[in-house]
Amino acid sequence: MSQASDYLENKLVDHIFRAGTFAKPAGLYVALFTAAPSDAGGGTEVTGGGYARAPLAPTDANWKATQGGTTGASSGSSGLTSNAVGLAYPQPTANWGTVTHIGVFDAAAAGNLLVWSPLAAPRQILNGDPAPTFGVDALTVTIA
Repeated sequence: MSQASDYLENKLVDHIFRAGTFAKPAGLYVALFTAAPSDAGGGTEVTGGGYARAPLAPTDANWKATQGGTTGASSGSSGLTSNAVGLAYPQPTANWGTVTHIGVFDAAAAGNLLVWSPLAAPRQILNGDPAPTFGVDALTVTIA
């Protein structure tokens, strides 16, 4: 995942180069989409059928440093982080459709889209399917 939203790009520019500040989000929530978002937001997020964004707090235990571990500050040169723990959604109680994209938000509902990406392989999620999951290292974000 490496598409930063316009919201995040503007906040970083103001924080690094201008007088504005940008506080780290208190929480991060991974959303599933059936139609692509864009840097401006939008897209069609899954709704209903027991769906909820999956929380993955911004902590060293949940996200790897650029050199791959979960301890110490990032010191690698890849600009890449990935999830250090698995991620699970509720079990669907209705058809969610074909999930094609994911996005990371700063809130469990509404909030600001921070980054987004297409899935490597879209997945149809139906009523009664096992709870969708992402394993360790399945979500990657590259800051380049």
